[in-house]
Amino acid sequence: MAAGFMRELGQGRVEVLSAGSAPKDSINPIAVEAMAELGIDIANNTPKVLTTEAVQESDAVITMGCGDVCPVFPGKRYEDWALDDPAGQGIESVRVIRDEIRGRVEKLLSEMIG
Repeated sequence: MAAGFMRELGQGRVEVLSAGSAPKDSINPIAVEAMAELGIDIANNTPKVLTTEAVQESDAVITMGCGDVCPVFPGKRYEDWALDDPAGQGIESVRVIRDEIRGRVEKLLSEMIG
């Protein structure tokens, strides 16, 4: 959801990479539905493993409970967003998580590109 918001709200001003330390096999269908309600299609995204190279190439690294598994490099901006996991939750709960993510993405974008 965060990558979907970043792509949509960033309007081509930022490059977005999305990966996880232990990604699932597919995108959560309830998250897909919640994003579609806002006109953002994340249905064709595929979960990817976070690589050291991806972190090295990034200006900002946003994690969600990655902990010590995620590589850390000096000079990078790191934020760990403590959010509820949408897995196994109904659409009402996922909407709350989605809206929290949107607010954080908007703040991050304003800090990065003004």
